[in-house]
Amino acid sequence: MGKLKSSVICSDLVHRGILFFLLLLSLYSIEPASCASRVKFLPGFEGPLPFLLETGYVGVGESEDVQTFYYFIESDNNPKEDPLLLWLSGGPGCSGLSALFLEIGPLELKQEEYNGGPPNLIFRNESWNKVSSIIYVDLPVFTGFTYATTELAPQSSGKLLARQAHQFLRKWLIGHPKFVSNEVYIAGDSYSGIPVPVIVQEIAQGNEKGFQPRINLQGYLLGNPMTTRRDGNYGIPFAHGMALISDELFESLQKNCKGNYVDVDSENVLCYKDMDSFYKLVSGLSHYNILEPLCEFDRQAHLRRSLIEKFPGKHFLKTDLNLPDVTCPTYTSFLSAYWANDDNVRTALNVRKGSIGTWIRCNHDEGFKSDISSSIEYHANLSRKGYRSLIYSGDHDMVVPFLGTQEWIRSLNYSIVDDWRPWNSNGQVGGYTRTYSNQMTFATVKGAGHTAPMYKSKECFDMFSRWISKRAL
Repeated sequence: MGKLKSSVICSDLVHRGILFFLLLLSLYSIEPASCASRVKFLPGFEGPLPFLLETGYVGVGESEDVQTFYYFIESDNNPKEDPLLLWLSGGPGCSGLSALFLEIGPLELKQEEYNGGPPNLIFRNESWNKVSSIIYVDLPVFTGFTYATTELAPQSSGKLLARQAHQFLRKWLIGHPKFVSNEVYIAGDSYSGIPVPVIVQEIAQGNEKGFQPRINLQGYLLGNPMTTRRDGNYGIPFAHGMALISDELFESLQKNCKGNYVDVDSENVLCYKDMDSFYKLVSGLSHYNILEPLCEFDRQAHLRRSLIEKFPGKHFLKTDLNLPDVTCPTYTSFLSAYWANDDNVRTALNVRKGSIGTWIRCNHDEGFKSDISSSIEYHANLSRKGYRSLIYSGDHDMVVPFLGTQEWIRSLNYSIVDDWRPWNSNGQVGGYTRTYSNQMTFATVKGAGHTAPMYKSKECFDMFSRWISKRAL
């Protein structure tokens, strides 16, 4: 009888403990991930994958009405102790698959002419998952394979994106408890320079409020990050410094536009005239990397016509994609859409049937509300809290030039602890770097463009692997 009573009391305590845990989950709107699957084979790649890939969905929002798709790749080195990265591609609206295939993942698309089937995949040696585990997440809603289940769910904005990313990560960690103690960094490039610092602040504040599971947040890293709506103003001094425009035009632009080259006053005729001259001079360049060839694309009508003639009877995408020349660096971006829209690929990735229509690499949703005008104040807040950060810039990007990035970093007004110097890769200068007392490291990547790892894979891997292991670049 004593044993029975003890057993009943124990059972009751366990029951109460479970109820208390469920209450905590409801208070913080945290529930386990609803779907996760191990992927061992992918169409286009020969043989089993030589790394651990998981795909799945995590419901975010009050009623989990945004089903957020992700790709998780475990570290090749020591997943139990290596850092965990949450990666958001730019856009807004660019899929995590973009970074996985085109920048830092263990697979890349083979640059060869499209033949009608799933494009071929090859192994990338300089994958960042050699030293870290990475979650590539499709946010905001309608990015990649992420979809909405209610009419209200399609609403999206910078601040909502930050809240959903925060919620996603806590839920994902509940479903993956072995990673709860790992150091966590939030990462991204391009437009992600706006929401990532906000996400980091959201997570930090959640930790302070006692949200569970506690995230072992250490910092963040950003590549060629948009930071304010004035980023475009630095394209003019960048172009002058790169000898793309004359001294005389630069002086006239400075005089007539007074440093404002983005929102030009419609009555400022002289500024408009100078800007027109500027655009004509740089029209033959790729603004994402001025060293790369500018690829002229035919419109989608020509693409579909030529492919239908070559592969009669096959269904082709009704998107705004263009067909570049196979030698063009952006050709693999074109191939990514044909890979992700293949039925066998979607089956392999465990994409829910009928959840989305055509997959688009970068879905620039016109309904996205840009409610964060600048992320500088968030950088300042995070600096005061002592979080580490790596800010890197491909030095031939004219879209978000390194000049503007350097200026907002200087505006934080922290002292320099490791002054401007070269950092090396493969025995050669890979770029230049400087570190500040707020644990922020700035680095340029020599010869790289807007998404630096796309152009300088080995150099960016060396830079990242040193920084993430807390070594000097």
